[in-house]
Amino acid sequence: MSGCMAEAVARVPAAYAEIRGTEKYPKINGLVYFFDVYGGTIVMAEIYRLPDKHTRNMGKFFGFHICEESICTGDEPGPLAYTSTHFSPEFAQHPQHLGDLTILLSTQGIAWLEVYTGRFFPEQVIGRTVEIHEHPDDFITHPHGNAGERIACGEIKEWGDQLSVYLWPIDN
Repeated sequence: MSGCMAEAVARVPAAYAEIRGTEKYPKINGLVYFFDVYGGTIVMAEIYRLPDKHTRNMGKFFGFHICEESICTGDEPGPLAYTSTHFSPEFAQHPQHLGDLTILLSTQGIAWLEVYTGRFFPEQVIGRTVEIHEHPDDFITHPHGNAGERIACGEIKEWGDQLSVYLWPIDN
């Protein structure tokens, strides 16, 4: 990493989200950081205890999105149903939502991601949610990319709010 990207991640992030799994996946936890950089955002994610036991050696892909709503709740038809659709203030079609991100790849339940996007700045996503789906996004199917069940979520907050998540990186 060089130049302004290295400088950006050496600073305090502008925003973060504490990731927690649904009732069906209570062990999933992690953090997503949003760094303000020239022309956009660096998104860094560290997620633990993802359900990939059946693909241990190869890993597993998971959908990863920013959503319109501000809370990680829901009931029927799902525990995160109220996260709504992907962040898209201009009502674009999938995969042109501003909240469409790259997929997560886990190995032995751990995923780490760093990606630059010019689709949004951190201040545009504070107060929204970031969610993880059980399958990868196909980047075709509207509105959620055929990514399956929502398995984890975090509310995006401005940096400086109290962090309360405890990360447990090893799960046997």
